[in-house]
Amino acid sequence: MLAHSKDEEQRIALLYQQFRGPLLRHVRRSTGNDLQWAEDVVQETIVRAWRNSARLYWEPSLIWAWMLTVARRIVIDGRRRRSARPPEVEPPEADSIAVPDASDRALSAIVVGDALARLSEEHREVIEQTYLRDRTISEAAEILGIPPGTVKSRLYYAIRALRELLREKGAAG
Repeated sequence: MLAHSKDEEQRIALLYQQFRGPLLRHVRRSTGNDLQWAEDVVQETIVRAWRNSARLYWEPSLIWAWMLTVARRIVIDGRRRRSARPPEVEPPEADSIAVPDASDRALSAIVVGDALARLSEEHREVIEQTYLRDRTISEAAEILGIPPGTVKSRLYYAIRALRELLREKGAAG
């Protein structure tokens, strides 16, 4: 490593104090607001300024332009590195792997079936015709032999009763 004079070290300290904040704000935008990555980029930029301190022109506007260029290149290199190598992931433990099963669905069907069985026959019929058999109000009215308005009314009260039964069982919010 190169030996640095006390003046160079003071310049780097001053450089850090003067440009760290503005450079960090600038770099955060180009890192997608990733603070940790942005801080790493700023630190690497300052280290490179320290390594190249003998060759730099110490005029603030020139130093700022140099630092922006170096930081931009560090970010670009970081993006390339991240895209070239997939992130390493620990294999999940066998106990933590979710295995899809139909138990929730089956349990829900049992709870809903039980609640439907507790409804009056008239309410159960309109729910079966409209929801389970996917028929319109008019089609259900024709099959059940009642006016469409009666189907609508029974359906309204059947759904209210079903919702209340499910709420009692803790199956509906």
